[in-house]
Amino acid sequence: MAIHPIEYRYGTPEMRAVWGEERRFEAIVAAEVALARAEAAVGMIPAEAAEAIAAGATRASLARAKAIEAEINHDMMAIVKAIAEKCGEAGRYVHLGATSNDMLDTATGLQLKSSLALIEEKLRRLLGVLLRRADETKGLVCAGRTHGQIGVPTTYGLRFAIWAAEVGRHLDRLAELRPRIEVGQLTGAVGTQAALGGQAPEIQERMMALLGLIPVEVSNQVIQRDRYAEYFFLLANVATTLDKCAIEVRSLQRSEIGEVEEAFGAKQVGSSTMPHKRNPIRSEQVSGLARIVRAAVEPALQNNTLWDERDLTNSSCERVLFPEASVLCDHILRLMATVLDGLVLHEDRIDRNLHILQDVNMAESVMIALTQRGMDRQEAHERIRIASMEAIASRQPLAEVLRNLPDVTALVAPGELETLLDPGRYTGTAVLQVERLIKRLAPRAL
Repeated sequence: MAIHPIEYRYGTPEMRAVWGEERRFEAIVAAEVALARAEAAVGMIPAEAAEAIAAGATRASLARAKAIEAEINHDMMAIVKAIAEKCGEAGRYVHLGATSNDMLDTATGLQLKSSLALIEEKLRRLLGVLLRRADETKGLVCAGRTHGQIGVPTTYGLRFAIWAAEVGRHLDRLAELRPRIEVGQLTGAVGTQAALGGQAPEIQERMMALLGLIPVEVSNQVIQRDRYAEYFFLLANVATTLDKCAIEVRSLQRSEIGEVEEAFGAKQVGSSTMPHKRNPIRSEQVSGLARIVRAAVEPALQNNTLWDERDLTNSSCERVLFPEASVLCDHILRLMATVLDGLVLHEDRIDRNLHILQDVNMAESVMIALTQRGMDRQEAHERIRIASMEAIASRQPLAEVLRNLPDVTALVAPGELETLLDPGRYTGTAVLQVERLIKRLAPRAL
């Protein structure tokens, strides 16, 4: 019986598989095999024993490990026994010199490596979508908004580019944290490696090389959780970017604004009672699930405050945090890429909203022109502010008010006002910024 929605509603099959119990079991078994091979390489156990362990491990099963755990109430020792009983005489060497978390945390390192690969791939796909949409709309002028109020113009291309740049920084962060996250350990009961003798550092190096992980420099019984906290910071940061995109889509899809719209299927139903509804449900799902991903940060930080060489308070918590945050972040990455890829832009509404204030939002353009032609900047600001307030109060176009101001017309000919009040001529370097960003980030996109 499925209980958590990531079992049946949210998540991609590939990320669910990374954090599923089968993959967890396989990762622990891989760590045990790597340990045996590393110990054999330095002569700690016979080479034939390592080969027997490697062969026997392929026959060990999660079901058998669970049956043993039900008897002994220790998950890691149950896996050790499940492997050992398939290895004949070599079973006596399984897990030699290791403690539980040498295997458990090293397995987590393997899972994190796979998880980061999936997150990276989806970030690169999202980046590709954003760069394409930025290029398509780099010249599409729209109303900029600050404080929820219409301001001077911007372009849709610049909006998409700003999101793309943020995704690019997430890719940078992911690359930077990999050496701190994709790690394993073989340090023994309290971190001293006493059970492994003087060859312990070499055994650890060899074991991690076989697994494709980086060995810790120092540890106690567990890999220190500041590393894992950084992973959750990344997921939360990515989820927040997706939430930001989703909020903008939801805001711009409001009936009163209507500039964009999520793609809507021919048979899609928007409401069980209002047949006309076309709701931004995917963006709303992104915003909702982003809250869950962000919520993982606080317990992840607390998991680093363990007693002495370790306690067990992190264990139960991490069994929930890793799969939940990873699966949900991966899910909303895919979902937001789908939303933005199919996002419909209503250019008639974009143009309507651009001019809805009868060009009062172009007041800055006139102020700058007056300053460039000799008027004191502060005086120009006040003069145009008063004119703008008058235009709003009288519901006149700003040009009509300005044509009746001698100090303005003395510096700006009436015919020039149309140019100064044309939003399409006041987007600055927006197109240039978009083009430069696309050139820089395109090689990283899928």
